[in-house]
Amino acid sequence: MKRLPLLTTVAAVAALSASLAYWGLQLLKPQQRPIAAVPLAPPPEPGISAAQGLFGGQVLASVASNYQLKGVVAASNGSSDSAAIVAIDNNPASAARVGKEIAPGVVVKEVHARYVLLNDNGAVKRLDLPSDAGVRSEVAPASLLSQPLPPAQPLPQPTSQPPQGQIQNQPARPGAPVAVDPIPGFGR
Repeated sequence: MKRLPLLTTVAAVAALSASLAYWGLQLLKPQQRPIAAVPLAPPPEPGISAAQGLFGGQVLASVASNYQLKGVVAASNGSSDSAAIVAIDNNPASAARVGKEIAPGVVVKEVHARYVLLNDNGAVKRLDLPSDAGVRSEVAPASLLSQPLPPAQPLPQPTSQPPQGQIQNQPARPGAPVAVDPIPGFGR
């Protein structure tokens, strides 16, 4: 009971401090700037060519946006042995043969030397190989592979004395000073 007046005094001082801080911040708060609404641009009008597919017009193959062609393995006879290396949504690339599904509803339709055609739920999409994908490689004829390699040349032996002005390789003891030859034209 002796502490009750002390506790009420502390609570009253805390309430007074909080009240003064709140009203001080309210009085010193800067004026709010007027807010202007962002002007919205009108949506672009759809082109007549966009409705061409609805009424039986010729639809060109659309370009796939979330697929990236990383490489191709095109068979020389153009059969189903060809494969495409495709990355989907910046994930690691994976290889898929012609006729195989690379994503749900997306099948590799054709593989050519510089591009791949995908069948995306009935829509044909073309993926082009990037221009910096590398150089086309050819398989060496079997006659070149059966030839023996030339004999290896021996490596030149190091001389016993290093040329003037170079550092000599000496095993150093811990704490021992290292001597270095000066470089001609530099220094003292």
